[in-house]
Amino acid sequence: MTTRAAVIGAGSWGTTVASLLAPRVSTVLWSRRPDVAVDIAAGRGNQRYLAGFDLPGELEATADIAEAVSGADVVVVGVPTHGFRETLAAAAPAIGSGVPVISLAKGFEQGTRLRMTQVAADLLPGHPVGVLTGPNLAKEILDGRAAATVVACSDAGVAETLQELLASERLRVYTNDDIVGCEIGGAVKNVIALAAGMAEGLGTGDNARAALITRGLAELTRLGEALDGNPRTLSGLAGLGDVLVTCMSPQSRNRWVGEQVGLGRPPAEVLAGMDQVAEGVRTAGVVCELAAEAGIEVPIAEGVRAVIDGGRPPVEVWAALMARRARPEVD
Repeated sequence: MTTRAAVIGAGSWGTTVASLLAPRVSTVLWSRRPDVAVDIAAGRGNQRYLAGFDLPGELEATADIAEAVSGADVVVVGVPTHGFRETLAAAAPAIGSGVPVISLAKGFEQGTRLRMTQVAADLLPGHPVGVLTGPNLAKEILDGRAAATVVACSDAGVAETLQELLASERLRVYTNDDIVGCEIGGAVKNVIALAAGMAEGLGTGDNARAALITRGLAELTRLGEALDGNPRTLSGLAGLGDVLVTCMSPQSRNRWVGEQVGLGRPPAEVLAGMDQVAEGVRTAGVVCELAAEAGIEVPIAEGVRAVIDGGRPPVEVWAALMARRARPEVD
């Protein structure tokens, strides 16, 4: 029975998930910023990332990571991929034996190219691991607007428990046993969103953006299948659903970064002005490496990498994509 949950990471999505859990189960939210933890604990909300939004009065908060996870029956990790291992390693000694670890992050670890559930399994062998993912814009969900999400876990019972704890009349929660597909979908969609944003910044038009999103989904699906993901997962919430919202919504950080670059701003300048992380920037190179090893083509991801890492003008990448040889749409 789950009586206490810990959420590591007080960004917009981590705070939102903690807010969903708090009315159902005792929940503590860890923030690396003491001022954020103090504000939340005092009932002032998360002024840094979610100003203007009320949080449940039951939600606890702390800047002490050991205090946050001690006694927790489930640990949810909502920090960016580049800090995932370090943060979870700091918490690990205080996490109870066999306590499930659920990732909210969407990307790969640099260098190892591991998915976040693989990082969690590496640090905490024997613990169930899982991922919560889908087309989930934090502010809309916190505002009580209708949405759907999916939880995949190595322990089906844990997934079902989280389904019960998170579901409401405005949030529909599905379970899935395909962790690989769910994580690949969540990671690659950020790269596609960068490309969609660049296309928007270039003023290519709605037809062009629709084509790019569709072909981006094809790349995501090819890579997911090559890495043993289920294609039905990739056409579901964790794949297609997340692609659509991240490519289209003005709230999407990755789409916004791509748009700014498409408008002519240097990527480094755009990223330097951000308070939160656009995971697709770090993910593009890993996607290209994994695709090369699998022997599949990912021209959109390659184009994003050429712009972000190689400094190639987006207009040149777009022209190169349009000039690719004609081929059947479906192999």
